[in-house]
Amino acid sequence: MGGTFDPIHYGHLLAAEEARINLGIDRLIFVPTGDPPYKRAQKIASAEDRYAMTLLATAGVTEYSVSRIEIDRTEETHTVDTLQEFIKSGINPEDLYFITGLDAMLSITSWYEFEKIPELCTLVTARRPGYSVRGIEKLPDFIKDKLKYIEIPQFAISSTEIRERIRNKRGIRFLVPHLVEIYIESNNLYLF
Repeated sequence: MGGTFDPIHYGHLLAAEEARINLGIDRLIFVPTGDPPYKRAQKIASAEDRYAMTLLATAGVTEYSVSRIEIDRTEETHTVDTLQEFIKSGINPEDLYFITGLDAMLSITSWYEFEKIPELCTLVTARRPGYSVRGIEKLPDFIKDKLKYIEIPQFAISSTEIRERIRNKRGIRFLVPHLVEIYIESNNLYLF
């Protein structure tokens, strides 16, 4: 499961668990982006902070792990590179799923070497019950053919909203795991 995780929240965890159960995934690896090229105009928490929060959010869940693969990469990092590294490590492309949010999936044609991604994995995105998935029809057929949907319960939450609540000194309890909330407060994140 790839994402900026700025910060990770219960919506991410719910989507991950629904994907794990519905697709029969044995092990789910969270991959926080290192220096996302598409977010350079925005101020985001450091890769180390986002990695630490992802570790805290997934601690104790035996089926989950967190990878530093994109954080430790010295050159610019792209999804296609990460998927190729997982395959080089011995994961069969038929057994590899790339799970990401609908907003990210809708922008996939702007990603570096996006046309290779469906050859390397099955694409997975979450949608809410009864929610119209607008924009998917504009994606190329070779993307749509490799795209699976998982339905998650209605759960309106976003990292953007969490950052805004912090800036406005509004609580985030029950939006993020408690250890993530403590980490954010202890490190004065998102006060900018």
